[in-house]
Formats: sequence, structure tokens, C-alpha cells
Amino acid sequence: MCGIIGIVSGTRVAERLVDSLQRMEYRGYDSAGICVINEGQLARRRAEGKLSNLLDVLGREPVDGVTGIAHTRWATHGAPTEANAHPHATQDVAIVHNGIIENFKELRAEVAAAGRTFQSETDSEVVAHLISMRIAAGDSPEDAARAVFPRLRGAFALAITFRDYPDLLLGARLGSPLVLGHGEGEMFLGSDALALAALTQQITYLEEGDWAVVRRDRAQVFDADGRETIRPMQASGASAAAVEKGNYRHFMQKEIFEQPTVVAQTLSSYLRREDNSVALPQLDFDISGVKRLTIVACGTSFYAGMVAKYWFEQFARVPVDIDVASEFRYREPVLEDGGLALFISQSGETADTLAALRHCKAEGQVIGVVVNVPTSTMAREADLLLPTHAGPEIGVASTKAFTCQLAVLAALAAHMAVKKGLLDREAEVEIVTHLLEAPAALNAALDHDDDIAAMAPLIAPARDVLYLGRGQDFPLALEGALKLKEISYIHAEGYASGEMKHGPIALIDDDVPVVVIAPSGPLFEKTVSNMEEVRARGGQVVLISDPDGLAQAGEGCLATIEMPVVHPLIAPLVYAIPVQLLAYHVAVVKGTDVDQPRNLAKSVTVE
Repeated sequence: MCGIIGIVSGTRVAERLVDSLQRMEYRGYDSAGICVINEGQLARRRAEGKLSNLLDVLGREPVDGVTGIAHTRWATHGAPTEANAHPHATQDVAIVHNGIIENFKELRAEVAAAGRTFQSETDSEVVAHLISMRIAAGDSPEDAARAVFPRLRGAFALAITFRDYPDLLLGARLGSPLVLGHGEGEMFLGSDALALAALTQQITYLEEGDWAVVRRDRAQVFDADGRETIRPMQASGASAAAVEKGNYRHFMQKEIFEQPTVVAQTLSSYLRREDNSVALPQLDFDISGVKRLTIVACGTSFYAGMVAKYWFEQFARVPVDIDVASEFRYREPVLEDGGLALFISQSGETADTLAALRHCKAEGQVIGVVVNVPTSTMAREADLLLPTHAGPEIGVASTKAFTCQLAVLAALAAHMAVKKGLLDREAEVEIVTHLLEAPAALNAALDHDDDIAAMAPLIAPARDVLYLGRGQDFPLALEGALKLKEISYIHAEGYASGEMKHGPIALIDDDVPVVVIAPSGPLFEKTVSNMEEVRARGGQVVLISDPDGLAQAGEGCLATIEMPVVHPLIAPLVYAIPVQLLAYHVAVVKGTDVDQPRNLAKSVTVE
């Protein structure tokens, strides 16, 4: 998810552009660059790798001006090299781009036929040439934009600056987010409100297909048909302090430890403590009439949906289909009348999930969105907005967003069951009581951080790690494996415990740690049987369970991680903590980049 920042001002901008790039490092990137209008020229500085490399370049070759754009790139077309780093520029025009230009090959051929030479392998550079060609033909920047933007197919957010128009920026969005910021005698473009948090609190969200002409004292916004339109200005609420680690070593560590607080904040929006009842936002449809639920998400959010499937089917007795967003549309899903399609996303901008949302909307489904950014595209297009209150999540590996998603989904499942008449008042009180116990249980789980850190060196040398769980612990096994892969670069897989004997058991030897997630309860004995199958073949078991479970099956394990005794309803929230901490501490031992793991972006805004 590339990061974009643009400033048109009457004062120097280079330092602020770089500062904004630093605030967007969490998005994931592999190169960075800046371009300012300096003494009548477009002055660019770019570097492969981390922002520190760009700062080194700027230290050797300083540059500044009062208008400029900057970018952190996550490579799609072309390797992460300096030549492929943004901004891309001609003599007259410089651009930064988040997204993919799907028809870039035909456009590139057209530009090449006109005698122009490309300096990069990217799809993005073609936009700079197309606009330059229009400028050379006598168009104004606005007319050039009006001619070029409709020709671009794919997904893009663009910020564009012009050598001969130092008081002007152009911005455009289609499929990728872009925010307009309002200052005193200056204006801004940014990828999100957080990118602009240190610059302004007054922002305007550009809608799908919008493009903007931005000057120091004003901005004009045009819709996809080129008609001037008004988009509301609002207070962003984003805090520049949100991107500070405080006393923590990494953002991921900070966000893991924030979970008791943010889960409590989230639950307070959906539960009434005074009478222990569920209280969702006012609905414009009858949720009791929902015949089928379709859940769509990606990555960690998908695993939250897998847990929720158990809850919706157990409590509300609604059949649930769950799909990975990138596959959903391509299987031509059958969507019944009266269905609720539920989309789960931290950012609310994930390209695959957003495309699936629009497909379901076109098919007449009611659209529900569980999202951490209530001003995101998905949130604005939903019939039922269910915000989490995790606050900005900076670490690429999702932690607190996951547990807050689980909290919202549990409340929604209970609410649906109540409305369908399947939970009486006593049962509702019991469920709400257990949900309200979750923050304290999360705190208790965090008390074992030192124990998990101490055992991390036992896992760090492994090339392969397996995770096992039954029932709603199976999605936790998948999530634990994902976390370990993401930040420690150890190959890991999660399996339903009973599936071990159907193939994966062939992988077991004394070099393969097996992490077993098994709170005591009805499924515990079956999971222990699978664990014993692993140990019989030399597998090294790490058992995560409560005191009863560890007393029964902890002897002979490579390591054990103790969790508090909790009700099964909140066990997925609580057991998320140890799998997150295990991945975190293993990554620290290995010395990887915990917050910005290689090849990953915080939000995938291209398909």
C-alpha cells in the first residue's frame, strides 16, 4: 500500500514531506522519493530501501521548495530500485501513484510511438508522459487531467505537480483512497487522514472517480463525469501521536498490549452494562429476517470471520458462507434474497474486499461492514456500519484490529440471535456477562509475556512450525501460523487437529515444533489425542492451555503457555494473545523487521 503526500504552500515543504512519509512507513514500502519545484525545475531525490536511505541522499543533495510531492512505494510493476522509485517525472510533470494501471501496456506503446523514452519499468510512469504530452500540445493542467484520467483503467490514487505551475497540485482517485487536507494558506493531499495528522485536522475525502485541482488557498473537486462537485470537509480525529511507540520497542508490541483497552472500548459501543444487553446501531432492515450470511475478508480478517461462523451458526442458527475476498467473485457465488453480506477489513480499503462488496451490493444483498476506519470507502458504502475502536494500527501484522473484530462479531451474533427469538433474556445476560469479562482476561493473558519471551529461542531456529486447534481454535491456529510467517519468515501452517492424520503428520519429526491451542473443555481430550500422535513421532509440542489443560497434558512438552480459565465464547480473543506474542518474540530473536516485514503492505489496495 504505497503512501502519498503532497503540499502546495507558501513556505518550505521538503522537511514536512519527509516527516509525512515517516508517518506512513507502517503501510509497507521498499523505496521512497520526493520531488519539489525548486528554482523553476522539478528537483527529485529517490532511494531504494528504507527512508533512512532517502534521508542520506537529501543530506548529500539537499533540495527544497514551497510545492512538492513524496511517496513510499510498494513494488508491483518493476523491482524495488531507485529507477522504479516514485516520483516519476518528465521535464514538465512529476507524479506519485498508488495502485495499478491495468492498461499501461497499450498506453506505454502509444507514448513510445510518440518518441518518448521511459526511465523505469513501472506502469506509473506512463501517466506522467500522457499528461506531459497534453501539456506540450497546449493544454492547461486541468484540461490535461480531464483528457487523461478517463483513459486510465485499474486502481489509482495520484498526486501530480507541474514545473510551470508552482502554485498547483492535481489529485485523483479510483479504487485507491486519497484525502484532501485544508490548511492556512496551504493545502495537502495524502493517502489517509493519519498521513495528514501533523499537518491539518480539516480534511475532505475524495469519492470514487473524483479528481481535484488544489491551490494554496482553495481546491476544486470534479466527479468522474468531470462535473464540479462539493465534498464535505470534516475533522479527521487522527492524532499525530498515534504513530509514536512510547516506551515499547515496536509498534506491534505496543498494539498487542493495547488490546485490553481497545477491546473494552469496542465492546462498550455494542453492550449495555446497565442491563447486560446487546445494543447495535439502529438498523434500516429487519435483521431477524436474514436467511443466510455471507462473510468475505482477507488475511487475519478472514480468520476473524471463520471464528464468527461458529458463533452465528451456534447462536443465531443462520447458515454462513465464508470466502477469501480475492476468490469470491470468481466462483460466481449464489446469493439468496434476504441475505446479509458481511465484510471485514481493518483499513476499509482492501481492493479485493471492496470489489466483493460492490458485487454483493449489485446482487441486492444487505451490506454490513466491520471496519476500523469509519470514514473508509467500505464504511461509506455499507448499509450497516459496525466500527471497531482499535485506533490506528501501525504494525503491518494485525493484532488489536483482530481482537476488536472478534468483539464486534460476537456482539452481532448475539444480537441476531436475540432478534430471531433464539436467545431468551437470561441467555443474553449470560453472553454479555462473558463478553464483558474479556478485557480482564486479556490482561491476564498478557501477564505471561515474559514466559513466552523466554521460550521464543526454542522456536526461532526452526524452519517449519505447525499449529493445531479444534473448533473455533482452528482459525486461531491459522492466525498463529500467519503471524509467525509474516514477521519471522519461518514457514508455518495451521491445521484442524483432526486433519493431522490425513496427510500433515508426514511432516512431523524432531525438528518441527507443533503449537497446540487447546483450552480445557469438550474438545480437549480429542485435541490431546492428536497431540500424542505428534509426540509419538518425535514432534516437539508447545501446549497453550489453561491450568487444568496443562495439568492433564503439559508433561513432556517442549514448552507450555498458561492462559486464564475463560468461557468458550471469549476464548478466541484471549488465545489470540499468546500466538501474537509468540510470533513477536520469535521475530525479535531472529532480528527481523517486526513492524515492516519484507514484501508486505499494511493494506492491499490493488488486486
